[in-house]
Amino acid sequence: MDALKDLFHNARFRHSLSWIALFVILTGFLAGTVITTNKVDYIWRWEQIPRYILFKETIEVIVQEDATVTAIENEGANTLIVAIDFLDEERYYTIPTKMLSTRVGDEIQRGQTLAEGKRWKPGLLLTGLLMTLQISVISIFLGIIIGLITGLARLSNSPAPKWLAIGYIELIRGTPLLVQIYIFYFFIGQVFRLSSFMAGVLALSFFAGAYIAEIIRAGIQSIHRGQMEAARSLGMNYPQAMRHIILPQAFKRILPPLAGQFISLIKDSSLVGVIALVELTRAGREIGTSTFNYFEVFFTVAILYLILTFSLSMIVQYLERRFAASD
Repeated sequence: MDALKDLFHNARFRHSLSWIALFVILTGFLAGTVITTNKVDYIWRWEQIPRYILFKETIEVIVQEDATVTAIENEGANTLIVAIDFLDEERYYTIPTKMLSTRVGDEIQRGQTLAEGKRWKPGLLLTGLLMTLQISVISIFLGIIIGLITGLARLSNSPAPKWLAIGYIELIRGTPLLVQIYIFYFFIGQVFRLSSFMAGVLALSFFAGAYIAEIIRAGIQSIHRGQMEAARSLGMNYPQAMRHIILPQAFKRILPPLAGQFISLIKDSSLVGVIALVELTRAGREIGTSTFNYFEVFFTVAILYLILTFSLSMIVQYLERRFAASD
């Protein structure tokens, strides 16, 4: 009995036991998932998923009528060939630039192959992932700026900026994000002629800015008042004290809640699909509608979201370690 107690008091044994428990839990979870899915009358088609991420596009451009090439315009990855046929009508052919072998003045004949081959092209899921990443990065950047300005205004002794900041924060926090997206798209977007992308980005930025403002306010208020007094006694004015003394300390403390807000923003970006932006969730929905492979598609969508959020968590943890080491 004493030997068993000694064994449980051994740190290495407890550490090994913890890993075994983790393995058993994960194995049980996977086994439960397999058993549950086997009970569903569904044929899995995982082999169809890779082509929605990256696939090889077949390219074959055939000349429609006999013509003479009059212009060749380079558009980056693609090249536009302009030709005039015997009825003086212009014909346009777009081919990959690297497959270009025609020159201005060449005679091209009906049925001639202008370009033929294959090239890698992003699938709908990868395109949606890149759109989600683009929207999230821009919204986080704008949200930080809006949140910083609003957070400082919220702490101001002047009533105008303080109550404006309070009104903005309460308005955003008190209404659903989906409603805000509709307002930005149908009302503000129509007034200022915003694209659906810009309307979605602004809706997410102002939504995140309200929460970031409260995080920044809490971070600043967590710094001891003596820090500000010491900075002012050294001759710094209020903006200098904020910039050089208060905000750097507050930023270290608010980094974890900021990371949580950024992760929420990435997930909330799935709502902008309602204004015709093909981000990751909408891309998955469109694929599921056309193929009925809902299980595989949305498991893949979930994994792609997890990759984004987990990567962001790792970056924030790295920054936390760097800041901790600099203290």
